[in-house]
Amino acid sequence: MPKKPVTHPYTDLQAFERLMLLIATFVRYPGVGSSDLNNSIEPKSGDSHDALAEVLLRLQEVARDCGIDLPTYSLHTLRKDLRTLRRYNILDSRIYRWGYYLGTGAMSLMELQVAFNALSSQAKYQQDPQVSKIYQILMRRLRGLNLADEIVYPVRAQINRAIIYTDPEEMMADSKYRGTLFEKIEQLESSIIRGQAIEIYRSRNAYQQGITEFLNIYPLQLIYSDVAWYLLHEDCQSGHLATSRLDRFTEHFKLLGSKERDLTEQWQSLQVAHELLENGWGLYLGKQEEQSLERQGKLDFINVTVRFFPDVMVFIQEGEKRHKSQKISFGAKTPDGKPSYLDYSLKLPPRSLAEFSRWVYRFMGSAQFLTPKELVEKHKQVAQELLARYL
Repeated sequence: MPKKPVTHPYTDLQAFERLMLLIATFVRYPGVGSSDLNNSIEPKSGDSHDALAEVLLRLQEVARDCGIDLPTYSLHTLRKDLRTLRRYNILDSRIYRWGYYLGTGAMSLMELQVAFNALSSQAKYQQDPQVSKIYQILMRRLRGLNLADEIVYPVRAQINRAIIYTDPEEMMADSKYRGTLFEKIEQLESSIIRGQAIEIYRSRNAYQQGITEFLNIYPLQLIYSDVAWYLLHEDCQSGHLATSRLDRFTEHFKLLGSKERDLTEQWQSLQVAHELLENGWGLYLGKQEEQSLERQGKLDFINVTVRFFPDVMVFIQEGEKRHKSQKISFGAKTPDGKPSYLDYSLKLPPRSLAEFSRWVYRFMGSAQFLTPKELVEKHKQVAQELLARYL
């Protein structure tokens, strides 16, 4: 006896087309139905927003583009369709508070282009080997798009170029192989996300010659700055925060299984570290005692003033957001109506004076320290030593 056919809620052509067009809507308009129309990270409390009303509107647009005349459906019908998509794992079983999208397809074509440009720069100039592999994979996948050439074109670029080897395979090809922490980059990233403490070994120290050491740390973040990759980390015992260049560590990598913490603690330490970075100048976060005082708000910052002269004044003036505490004032005008100098003032923790001084030295004879006295004397000494080399 033949089996009785099983009916399906989408056997009807209109119902099937509606479901297919709903999937197409999520593909074409990733994030459709977001409760936050201004694209901020957190939704605004108290806002009344019906996500499905926007989804229904876009659904009709997609249907018209496909030449399909859809009836006007109720939001209740769409909710049933969403349950179907969740049943087949096309949508996840969670609340789509920031809009609907399929899988990891959370970007529009325009957003993908911006993100792809960032990947391209990080792969090419910052020489991130992991990003380089992802970039090559995406390049192959995007070849099928009609707009692939537009997406791939580097409209934006970050051309700060790494001066160190980051890819172990490239090092071996150039006969420059030296085992560094770049060998363990994936494990390092995993430890950051999982809040795992690790042991690593510093084999080179540019600031304290001959000092090598094992470090027990919580890794917090990988940072690219200027010419190299750095690791922002926190000492397991003291809580001291520091940044260290990755290539100055060997490939030694050991998980400390007894020390693990949740992502909330990682975020808290990361926030403190970035506050220190914002207060200072450069990447040096200071020694343990002074850092502790700074974190408690008990450290006196130093007033620093540098006078810049006409050759470089425009460049200094353009940096309106170079430091949060900076103030710029102008000297008396010359006969041509232009200021004779510019005074650049800011407050810095003592740990940042050396890095700030190196930045000022870039301007050679067009800069003069006015305060503090120690930087005035140091600048004089440096100028005299430079002059002596040319005599």
